[in-house]
Amino acid sequence: MEKSGTGPRLIIICGLPGSGKTTFAKVLESRLRAVRFAPDEWMDALSLSLYDEEKRGKIEVLQWKFAQGLLALGLIIIIEWGTWGRSERDTLRLGARTLGAAVELHYLSVSADELFNRIQRRGMENPPIERATLSQWFEIFQAPTSEEMALFDEPLIKDLAAGSG
Repeated sequence: MEKSGTGPRLIIICGLPGSGKTTFAKVLESRLRAVRFAPDEWMDALSLSLYDEEKRGKIEVLQWKFAQGLLALGLIIIIEWGTWGRSERDTLRLGARTLGAAVELHYLSVSADELFNRIQRRGMENPPIERATLSQWFEIFQAPTSEEMALFDEPLIKDLAAGSG
């Protein structure tokens, strides 16, 4: 187990479905003794469709409310929402900074072919994600630029950061 750091910290995991966000976030959660928020898990526990964007949005609002309270207590929080847009990442970063928290961003970049293969293997989505849908997501997704990455703090665990952008 790693040292938990010197204060509150928000860790944002960014990437498309199948990029390895959950696997990566669970390793960080364990090693840093962090609290991880993943809407897919809550939706599954509530028997909600992963495609219900309205309910996903409400869950993310609730998770962010809890996360802010835990950051104010000095804990390490992991947000595993995908955070497809720069504005979403900015909102989380700035919100955490107002609470005095350090903020990390990990971008998990994977090729479209590899994403599609991973999604097919896990078979979690119903209905299954089609290649055309994945292509649309690649067009919508706003990958963090080097300028955006510079706005975030260095990761607490450097050896794991090699897998992220």
